[in-house]
Amino acid sequence: MSPQAGLRRKAHFLGTKIKSLRKRNNLTLDDLSVRCVQIDAAAGPSVSYLSMIENGKRVPSERLLQIIADIFQKEIDWFFDEALDDDIIDTAPTAAVGGMPLEPGFLFSENQLQLAIPELLAQTGTTGRQFAHLLIRAHQETSHNRFPDLERAAENIGGKRFPLDVDDVFDIAKERGLKIKWFDNRSFKDRGDTAAPLNTLVRSFFDAPNKVYLNRSLELTPARLKFDLANNIAHKVLHDGDGARAPQVSGGRVSGRRHDAESPNIDSKDILFAWRDFECSYFAAAMLAPKTPFRQFLAKHAYAINAGDKVDLTTTLVMRRMPSVSPYPHWHYFDAYPPGNLRAVYRGNGIPLPWGNMTMISDPCQHWAVFRMLNTRSTKPTSQISVLRSGDDKRLYCCQSIRSKDAAGNPHVLCAGVDLAPALAAQSIDPVETIDSIEASCNKSGGSGPIPEVAKRQLASISKILNIGWIAEGITKDAIIICPRSSACPREKHCLGRKTQMRRSQIDDIRASVLTAD
Repeated sequence: MSPQAGLRRKAHFLGTKIKSLRKRNNLTLDDLSVRCVQIDAAAGPSVSYLSMIENGKRVPSERLLQIIADIFQKEIDWFFDEALDDDIIDTAPTAAVGGMPLEPGFLFSENQLQLAIPELLAQTGTTGRQFAHLLIRAHQETSHNRFPDLERAAENIGGKRFPLDVDDVFDIAKERGLKIKWFDNRSFKDRGDTAAPLNTLVRSFFDAPNKVYLNRSLELTPARLKFDLANNIAHKVLHDGDGARAPQVSGGRVSGRRHDAESPNIDSKDILFAWRDFECSYFAAAMLAPKTPFRQFLAKHAYAINAGDKVDLTTTLVMRRMPSVSPYPHWHYFDAYPPGNLRAVYRGNGIPLPWGNMTMISDPCQHWAVFRMLNTRSTKPTSQISVLRSGDDKRLYCCQSIRSKDAAGNPHVLCAGVDLAPALAAQSIDPVETIDSIEASCNKSGGSGPIPEVAKRQLASISKILNIGWIAEGITKDAIIICPRSSACPREKHCLGRKTQMRRSQIDDIRASVLTAD
């Protein structure tokens, strides 16, 4: 083989392996270029140069190859091994919202559901708006929280500029023909959907066809002011400011029925208002944090949940944008209020919930990060590695949580997390072995314990590959076994000090005794 032919062959295999790694980890050429530049600005490649490397038209320098090896946690020799990996099969657990076809199918016909659902809501005390949010959440999860049409519309209005300051957002509102009015109104106590009254603040509302009313208190927090104004810009852009939407409120009846109705039964306006809340909120977040520049911003700050503080974006917005812009699709987030009511849920990774978002269960597992944070006064973000057991199902998650206050002054906890099993599988690591080793260590210490060294190295590698800094922070602490309900605690030493046996149905006992005697 001639030296030139050998060089071409070398370039081909190098490029193929780099491209395979990049695609396996859901990175675009632009993402990989940004990651390289962050490590070494002088040696970092342009997007076009990376493309030529992947297509075998260029051979990367030793320094660039070392940078790429560090990003994907590979040895240099691996790139020169001409054996190509088999395609990786996505082993991520199917999201619970995917569902399965059930029989008899006629029970799920449109006519039957139209009759049954209002009756179900009335008998369970579930409001129409709560049910609408449940439907929207399922739609978000099956779409992986990615809505390209809304993204494009928002980026068209915002011009993909990042970050936007308060004056920029006011200028956009003016360009759309909106008139801004201010009102003074303090928070008030409203029991809403909780046992204890919550502070409630009307932040803003839209008056057709083009007036936006903003609470003067928003001037104290530019991040909230920008979001509420962008939210109302969204209504003007998407619906021509027809005014058919609920006021923007913090606290109180956020998850309850419409503010202008008291009927518990489902109503078409319940669905409409809930959908428009979601639609306008998504648009506002996409306008203030456009996908490509915000993705690069998160990468720069290793996906810290409070990174928005640096550019006047709320932590809620940052948390909700992570699944929409990250190359890694297996995310979840919670927004929890004491004693454990969820105001927002997203489960793109199928994580089982520790409680319902319509009715709180009586014995939720207290070891979930959101519960632990609800019972502290710290305002610093904290990370947690968790082995989640739900029956025989075992999963491994890492999350970062932070305690905050909403615009009305109510304490709540924001939490964003990822499923680590698909990331381990993508690196040809058996996630079951890793999870079992961590669980065994936890059980030795009564339910929480140090992560074994082998698993710790694996997760440190995953942290670097995904560029999520709080995974590396989480492995420095004890991992914790969690489950949906304390009564079904899977720990060898039950967290309530006793094992609860599932009581067998007496009907089943009768059936079994008859069959035995037959």
